[in-house]
Amino acid sequence: MASDHYSTQAARQRINTLIFLGPVCALLLLFFIAPVIINIGIAFTDMGRNLQVTEFTTENFERMATRDRRLPQVLAVTFVYVLGTLAIFNVTFALILALTTTALPDRSGAFFRAVWLLPRMSPSVVYALLWGWAISPTRYGLLNQLWSGVLGLPPLDLKSDAPVLLIIVANGFIGASMGMIIFTSAIRSIPEHLFFAARADGAGGLAIIRHITLPAIRWPLSFITVYQTLSLLVSFEYIWLITNGGPFFDTTVYALYVYKRAFESGQYAYGAALALGLVVIGTAAALLMWRFMDMRSLLQRPRIEVQ
Repeated sequence: MASDHYSTQAARQRINTLIFLGPVCALLLLFFIAPVIINIGIAFTDMGRNLQVTEFTTENFERMATRDRRLPQVLAVTFVYVLGTLAIFNVTFALILALTTTALPDRSGAFFRAVWLLPRMSPSVVYALLWGWAISPTRYGLLNQLWSGVLGLPPLDLKSDAPVLLIIVANGFIGASMGMIIFTSAIRSIPEHLFFAARADGAGGLAIIRHITLPAIRWPLSFITVYQTLSLLVSFEYIWLITNGGPFFDTTVYALYVYKRAFESGQYAYGAALALGLVVIGTAAALLMWRFMDMRSLLQRPRIEVQ
């Protein structure tokens, strides 16, 4: 009887596991694993705009390694874009916003956080159109109304003169909102008695941030750094809408280059090979940051369980 009871319980547990995890596994297989397998298969073909496959070849990878003269420039632009956006805005500026808004009264802090969330809640096209108006090289552009109209200086054309700076700022302003929300939640979860004790010992604001706030939010900082790095590597919609990768590929990041080769030039097989390269770059970046930030120690089980 006991063995029958345990076998029935084990079968019921397997059924419950299938019910709860089955749909997730099916979606993962359908929308992630299957596309990756198909992409690998296409990368070893000569598929073009006509979608016909006449042979299986490794020519696409040879082209990436030796004959694509545009690829080194694209990789350099991608490195500058990801590092600049991540370091200046998605982590540093997001942390400053979180520290500032949590130091304000609750209503004031909530108001400023809502303002910074507005670009993320607006459609991408609207956000890009606003940037197009703001940086317009004519006297009607918002930036030039201040730069030329008020200061009397020659008009600025950021899209031509500083395109990489433009895409870093445009993506950074909208990307900082996510880190701001995560950091705000993490800061508010710190026990208040730690701040009271630090102030009682005579610690100033910077000392409290350095010795209490930053160590306490180490996990959110690491998470945002890893997540935003991978997100920046594969996203290009705002760059595409604001500059279209120009002028002359000056703002074409790797993900946008894959899109242009595959869907604008009709080189589907070469685009698939480039996409595999992006997977390799993303995986390597994630593993390096995992090791550098010691994520394993942050995810390990606590040694003392509090009941």
